Amino acid sequence: MELEAKHSFHGELSVPGDKSISHRGIMFGAISNGLTEVSNFLQGADCLSTISCFRQLGISIENDGCKVLVHGKGLHGLTAPSQILNVGNSGTTLRLISGILAGQPFQSTLDGDASIRKRPMKRIFTPLSEMGAWFQCWDSSHFPKQQQKTNSDCAPFTIQGGNTKHIHYHSPIASAQVKSAVLLAGLYGDGITKVTEPVLSRNHTELMLAGFGADILSTDTTAAIRPEPKLEGQSIHVPGDISSAAYFIALGLIHPHAEILIQNTGINPTRSGILQAAIAMGGKLTLLNQRTVSGEPVADILVSSSNLHGTVIEGNMIPTLIDELPILAVMAAFAEGTTIIKDAQELKVKESDRIATVTENLKAMGGDITPTPDGMVIKGHTPLHGAQIKTYGDHRIAMSFAIAGLNAQGKTTFDEEGCVTVSYPSFYEDIERLAR
Repeated sequence: MELEAKHSFHGELSVPGDKSISHRGIMFGAISNGLTEVSNFLQGADCLSTISCFRQLGISIENDGCKVLVHGKGLHGLTAPSQILNVGNSGTTLRLISGILAGQPFQSTLDGDASIRKRPMKRIFTPLSEMGAWFQCWDSSHFPKQQQKTNSDCAPFTIQGGNTKHIHYHSPIASAQVKSAVLLAGLYGDGITKVTEPVLSRNHTELMLAGFGADILSTDTTAAIRPEPKLEGQSIHVPGDISSAAYFIALGLIHPHAEILIQNTGINPTRSGILQAAIAMGGKLTLLNQRTVSGEPVADILVSSSNLHGTVIEGNMIPTLIDELPILAVMAAFAEGTTIIKDAQELKVKESDRIATVTENLKAMGGDITPTPDGMVIKGHTPLHGAQIKTYGDHRIAMSFAIAGLNAQGKTTFDEEGCVTVSYPSFYEDIERLAR
């Protein structure tokens, strides 16, 4: 794959369905009664892993390539899997399904790819163990032929659920995956389960579970759920993923000849920090046709060529744009002045260490970037040139530096461009449709 600068980018597009909401539609439909229909489902590798895992747990799921039908069996309808549940590259699948499995009276073993085997799971082991679940990690170098115990807090691991206790968990980090795992286990508890975060993380779980019939209440940074609700199947339309839209927001803002309308995009305020950051940097950005779809706020986003300037991204803003920080670093490289990203140490435990991978690749393109323990400092407006991009199999690194390559001198190549299928299978085709 080679990318180089184009004269202009104009037009309209709809990005694929939101990855977080697609995952949850399958999971919550599986533990509800009756049929759940999920339209505009993201047909990316991560969400397909969720479908595969729940099929192994005894749920019938039909997928026609866009719409997914989940034939739910209720809160206690899952059955023990006969094989290892393979989550592929999906941390969301691994952590959220663990919350559901913590309430099941059987053992399950979960594994994933090389990246998943490096991602920290103690953050869910701690609260779910407190709720009564039992975990055993295994030595992945011998797994599964010869299971050996390990002191690692990563996959592969076995979980035994049942006899779930209620807790009030004070999470040390703002993480929707941790919060969701605890709340999902709380569905099987013996009382009201609560999660308090230092800062509010994305709230798709709270919104969607309420739509399915759960008794859930959110106050400030605390979410509470009552056990044993009767969940009923729903019809869910998944909005476009703002994390996928972010690449075209950036492209429209930093290219000198661009105007792009990104239609039907979710703008949930717990996810939309990219919009605030773009505006803070001087971006020309307008929200059109704002509305609510399946309980989620949605809009069309119009962006056009802008003279960006540096800003500081920190604190409470970080959980609202954690997945967008790599593309924000690329935007910062094209902005006047200095951009500082801090309080983002969570970047180190994503699909790659995104502080390191962003720094390595931006430097390779001639950018002025300095990594810090919890973020990075980017001095902008240094002309970028094409380079060989090392993606480390991380879809967000590949897409971020594709946008950089479309605004750099010379050709940009990738060692593994195909990793974008995790969240955005048609990414390169959408770029070509907009190029003029």
